[in-house]
Amino acid sequence: MSGDITTSLRIFFVGGLISFRALFNWLSPWIYIPSLLIAPIFQILLFAYIGRSAGIESDAFFVIGNAVQYSAIPCLFAMANTIAGERSTQTLGIVLSTPARRIPLFLGRSLPVVVNGFFVSMFSLVVGSLLLGVTIPRSAWLPLALVVAVAAMSCTGLGLTNAALGLRVRETAVLSNVLFGVLLIFCGVNVSLDALPDWMAAVGSWLPLTHAIEAARELAAGDTLGSVAGLIGREVGLGMLYGGVGLAALRWLEIEGRRSATLEVQ
Repeated sequence: MSGDITTSLRIFFVGGLISFRALFNWLSPWIYIPSLLIAPIFQILLFAYIGRSAGIESDAFFVIGNAVQYSAIPCLFAMANTIAGERSTQTLGIVLSTPARRIPLFLGRSLPVVVNGFFVSMFSLVVGSLLLGVTIPRSAWLPLALVVAVAAMSCTGLGLTNAALGLRVRETAVLSNVLFGVLLIFCGVNVSLDALPDWMAAVGSWLPLTHAIEAARELAAGDTLGSVAGLIGREVGLGMLYGGVGLAALRWLEIEGRRSATLEVQ
């Protein structure tokens, strides 16, 4: 029994780390800087200055919304590429032929993605606040970090669902871009949910990041962690929902791929 637990933990931590490192194995580490550190700052500045020109919302509104939402880039793309990359390099069949339990195998691959999404969002939040002169109370930073971590976890759950398609489709980048755009439009990032049409607001309430963005804005405005506990709870629930759907889809598509011999068909 203890041996099974040890093996599962090794698959979870070591396997996940190795898989994440493989995403950057053949690329210069410098590619991380423009794509995941500089790009979100320009997104924040773009929408903040549009907001200033239009005379709507405050700089803090756009800094927080875009900083939290940009975790979708690492969470969606990296999670999908851990599966699609195995398929394109013809190693997916080898991985899935092992007796390793699927839950630690795939959840282990999501852990570094969550950490990376958290780092990208916090970096964007700090730098964006400094550049635009947004003041966030010192007491709010620790609760904000918790909310950002929950947002990264929740979005990675959606990324896991997206990754399941890597067992069937040729590449997942197009869908990841579409999902990023959907989160940007529907989650109240640059337009509050109250200003969106009712159907868009209803869709947004079922998407990751929506409740985390709202909670982060309330914390930055001076609210306490307890006052946003309900929003955090809903964000956690959505992350678990999407993660569960992703794991179920991965298992089903694996079985279907074995049956139809399409696991490594390009």
